[in-house]
Amino acid sequence: QVQFVESGGGLGQPGGSLRLSCAASRSIFSSDGMGWYRLIPGKGREMVAAITSGNTTDYTYSVKGRFTISRDNAKNTVYLQMNSLKPEDTAVYYCNRYGSGYFESWGQGTQVTVSS
Repeated sequence: QVQFVESGGGLGQPGGSLRLSCAASRSIFSSDGMGWYRLIPGKGREMVAAITSGNTTDYTYSVKGRFTISRDNAKNTVYLQMNSLKPEDTAVYYCNRYGSGYFESWGQGTQVTVSS
């Protein structure tokens, strides 16, 4: 069982930036894809960004060109750089496996609120 701890959320200004971090309790990155997901009330959970073991990235359309996912395998950490924030980015953000066919238990997430 892998545990994830997300951090870096908070209050962001429209047009501003935030950087999220996700630390895994043990190494899974060398052979697994990782993704950032967000939970929006009334809309469910959606994949925001993903990165494969070969560092291929994928993004949901609404964040392309604004968000960047990256990983540091040595630190068992995946990051989400969020630029040009919009109010519709407000959500709780989680990380978890991507492309494995299953998810680990979800962490507590990190709240991102974009508001002036």
